[in-house]
Amino acid sequence: MSSTPLPSLPKGVSDAREVAELRFQKLFEDADAMSIQGYLADGTVVYWNRASEHIYGYSAAEAMGGNLLDLIIPHDVRTQVEGAVRWMFENGQGIPPSRMNLRHKQGHLVPVYSSHTVVSIDGRAPVMFCMDTDMSALAKAEHELRIAATAFDSQQGMLITDRLGVILRVNSSFTLTTGYTEAEAVGQSPRLLSSDRHPAEFWAAMWQSLHTVGSWQAEVWNKRKNGEIYADWVIINAVRDAQGEVTHFVGTLTDISQRKEAEGKIVRLAFFDPLTNLPNRRLMQDRLHQAISASQRNESCGALLCLDLDNFKLLNDSVGHDVGDLLLQKIAQRLTENIRDCDTAARFGGDTFLVMLEDLGADPVLAAAKAELIAQKLLDLLRQPHPLPDQTYQGSVSMGITLFGAPEDGADTLIQRVELAMYQAKAAGRNTLRFFDPQMQAEVSARAALELSLRGALGQNQFLLYYQAQVDQDGHVIGVEALLRWQDPRRGLVPPAEFIPLAEETGLILPLGLWVLETACQQLVLWAERAELAHLTVAVNVSALQFQQSDFAEQVLAVLARTGARADRLKLELTESLLVSNVEDVVAKMKVLKASGVGFSLDDFGTGYSSLSCLKRLPLDQLKIDQGFVRNLLVDADDAAIAKMIIALADSLGLEVIAEGVETAAQLEYLAGLGCRRFQGYLFSQALPVQSFEAFVSSL
Repeated sequence: MSSTPLPSLPKGVSDAREVAELRFQKLFEDADAMSIQGYLADGTVVYWNRASEHIYGYSAAEAMGGNLLDLIIPHDVRTQVEGAVRWMFENGQGIPPSRMNLRHKQGHLVPVYSSHTVVSIDGRAPVMFCMDTDMSALAKAEHELRIAATAFDSQQGMLITDRLGVILRVNSSFTLTTGYTEAEAVGQSPRLLSSDRHPAEFWAAMWQSLHTVGSWQAEVWNKRKNGEIYADWVIINAVRDAQGEVTHFVGTLTDISQRKEAEGKIVRLAFFDPLTNLPNRRLMQDRLHQAISASQRNESCGALLCLDLDNFKLLNDSVGHDVGDLLLQKIAQRLTENIRDCDTAARFGGDTFLVMLEDLGADPVLAAAKAELIAQKLLDLLRQPHPLPDQTYQGSVSMGITLFGAPEDGADTLIQRVELAMYQAKAAGRNTLRFFDPQMQAEVSARAALELSLRGALGQNQFLLYYQAQVDQDGHVIGVEALLRWQDPRRGLVPPAEFIPLAEETGLILPLGLWVLETACQQLVLWAERAELAHLTVAVNVSALQFQQSDFAEQVLAVLARTGARADRLKLELTESLLVSNVEDVVAKMKVLKASGVGFSLDDFGTGYSSLSCLKRLPLDQLKIDQGFVRNLLVDADDAAIAKMIIALADSLGLEVIAEGVETAAQLEYLAGLGCRRFQGYLFSQALPVQSFEAFVSSL
C-alpha cells in the first residue's frame, strides 16, 4: 500500500500529540470497512485508503493525483456532483449523508452510503474527506425483498408490518441488534425502538414518502432493549397489492454504530487533545476565528489568555512524564471547572494552555478589568496544591492576556500577542500575569528583523575588526584588543551591544567567533612582516558558548596552523561567566592551548563569579580590571578599593594586570600609583579600523 499520508499536524507538538497523529493516520488507513478519500476543491485526489482500493478497484498509485469526476462519478450525475463539491468548499461543511451509485474501475456501479466533511487547516488548502460504506450487500438484499418480502436471510435486521404499522414478523438479526425477541416485538409498533431524538416532522416526512414514493431511507437513532442509543440505517419499502393499495411495509435496519463511532474518533483525534480531552490547537484556532467574527459583529470585546506552567520540565525530569501528564490532566480539569460555559479552554501544546473569554462587554477598559479578574482567579486556583502519587505538587503558572474585537484582529496575531505577554510574565519573575503591550510587539519585531539581517551579514562580508591599543606605563603600544563591528548597509555601523547578545542567544556567535579568530590571526601574520608592528599581541574575546564547544581547542589550533600566526602573539579573553560550571573542562582546554603558546586574559574581572580557589587553577596570564571600576575610582571609594585589590591579587599570583576604560590622565596616574602597568582606553586611542590603527602606531 503506497497511499500518501494525511497532512501532518503543526510542528512543535508534544509526544501525546505525535501519538494522536499516528493513531489518526492508522485509523484512516486500517478502516477496512470504510472507504476514505480526500479531495481538493478541484476534485484532485490527495488521499485514498485501502478500503477505497477494494471498493472502487483503483490502487492508491492510480488514484492519487487523479480527479474525482473522472474516477468514480457516473457521467449522468457529474453536474450535480460538481455543484455539491463547490457548495461544500464554499460553506466549509459536508452535505447530508446519502446513498449513491458510484463507478468502479471496471465500469459497473457500486452502491455506497457516503458522508462528507471538509477539513480546513490554517495555511493549507481545505480538503474534503468522503467516507463511503459499500452498500452492495444491502442493495442486493433490497432487491430480494422486492421479489419476496419474506426472504429473511439478510444480515440486516428486518421487520414486516401491516399497513397500520403493527409488527408482524422480525428476523434473527433484528433480535441480535435490538435485543427484542420476536415474541416481544410482534404486535408492537416500530416506535418500540424510538429514542425520542427525532422531531415529529422527521416521522411525518417518512410517512409522506412511503405513501407517495413507496420507499424511504434515512439514518435513525434507535434505542435497544437495554436502553443503549445507537445509529441504524433504515430502509422501508411499501408492498402493494394488484390494485396498488399498500398492504405491508418491509423494513431493513443496518447497525452503523461502528461507523459512527469511527467518525467520532476521527473528529476527536483531529480536534481534541488525547491527554486532557480539551480542544487542541487546530480546534482552538477555529473557535477563535468564530469568536473574533462574533465579537466584531456584536461589538463586544473578548480576551485570550495564555497559561504556561512554571518549571514544568523540572517536574518531568525529577518524577517522570507519567506524573507530569497527570498534572496536565488536573490543570485541564481545574480550567474547565472554573470558566463559563461560553468560554473555551484548550491545550495548545506541551504545558501551554489557552483560555478564550467571550462577551466581556463593549467597553475595552471594563473588558480588560473582567479579563484580569478571571485571570487572577485562575492563577490562584492553579497554584493551589495538586495531589499526585506519593506527593503533593504546588507550582505556579505565568499568564499573558490580550483583548480582541478590533477589526484588524486575526487569530494568528492574537496568539502571537498573548504568547509574547506570557513570556513577559515569565521574564517578570513567573507566577504572575501580563497584558500585551504594543511596545512589546515592536521590540520583538525589531529583534526579529535584526536577527534576519544578522544571519545574512556573515555571508555578505559585512563584519570587520577594529583594534584598540593596549599600552605600557611608558605609553608604548604593546598589543591590541580585536573588537567586532558590523557595517550594515541600511543601519550603518551597528553597536556591538545590540547584536552581540542576539548572536549569543541565537547561536550565531559560533560561526561569528570563528571568523573573528581567523581574521585576527591573519592580521597577526601581516603585522609580523612589519618591524614596528611585529611585537604586538592580539586579544580576542571568546564567548562562553564558543569555549563550551567540545572541539574548541582543536578549532583554535587549526586556525593558527591554517594562517601561520604565532600562538604566543594570540591572547584569548575569557569572561567570568565561563567559570560558573564545569571548571575541569575549562582548565583542560586552557592547558592544551597554553602548551602551544596561546595566552589567556580574564576579562571584566571582579564583576562575576570567580572564586580565589578557582582562579588559582586557571593557567592565566592576565587579569583585566573592568571599565566600570575604572570610571568611578576617583570618586567612589568602593571602586578604588576593588581596583587596588585586583592589582594586589594579580601581583600575588604572578599575573599581569591591565585596566580598560582609562579616559583621563588622573585615572592613569591613580592606577599607576597602585602598581598597574598595562592600560587601554580612550586616553590613548579609541578602537580603530586596521589602516587607522597602523597610522596611529606610526605617528607615535
